[in-house]
Amino acid sequence: MISSNSKSRTIVTYVILILVTLITIYPVLWVLKVAFGGKSLMSTNLSLIPDNFNLDNFRAVFYDKPFVIWLRNSIIVSFVTVLSSLFLATTAAYAFSRFKFPGQKKGMLALLVTQMFPGVLMIIPQFILISEILHLYGSLWGLVIIYSTTALPFSIWILKGYFDTIPISLEESATIDGASKSRIFWEIILPLSKPSIAITGLFSFMTAWNEFILAATFLDSESKYTLPIGLRQMVGEFGAEWGNFAASSLLVAIPVVVMFMAFQKFLVSGLTAGGVKG
Repeated sequence: MISSNSKSRTIVTYVILILVTLITIYPVLWVLKVAFGGKSLMSTNLSLIPDNFNLDNFRAVFYDKPFVIWLRNSIIVSFVTVLSSLFLATTAAYAFSRFKFPGQKKGMLALLVTQMFPGVLMIIPQFILISEILHLYGSLWGLVIIYSTTALPFSIWILKGYFDTIPISLEESATIDGASKSRIFWEIILPLSKPSIAITGLFSFMTAWNEFILAATFLDSESKYTLPIGLRQMVGEFGAEWGNFAASSLLVAIPVVVMFMAFQKFLVSGLTAGGVKG
């Protein structure tokens, strides 16, 4: 039998959870209302039902704004960042996991230390590197380099921890059968590491897709803007196109939501498996 006190605690718990959930999703529902509310000014009415439901804001985003260009730039930057950072991170993490070399532990510690400081502290040296040395200021490729190197420390730590959980006996058996180190890496280690690779790729994608400060620093023309900077152009000093801004925000969020849904089965295993063995 369940006691009355236990029932009361359960009811209170559910009430609190429902209230917290409503508070959390209310801003999202408000964005939906503004996005589908047409060209009317954003009202202070707390109702979540649009006064005039239509798709005018979405049409304006596609036809009156260079949204497609910003979308193309974000896709290029994000996917190239994912591919480059994953290639560098998997190879580096495998070396840290399987090989013994001078400075191995200090190297891992140095990667950890880089995560203790906010990324904005590196803007000045990064700006000098991109503009004065590589001459890539205003180029999407310069932004890709910055994003890839920024994502590397986290990716290497996650992947290295996951590689440590893969039994080395598999590699020893493959070596006895005549497989080379490169073949072992590409045909055994990487297929077994899909959860961790999926998660690090997802986080690299999100970093490049949503980042604003670095993109605003290294891009100088509207034709090269990524989506976060493009959205910022809708909020000016003397006014804001809140309807267009809300519609664009929903469109920007769709790829991230889709990727989370696609890779959700890897979330727990990819993030926790590396913690079994250091």
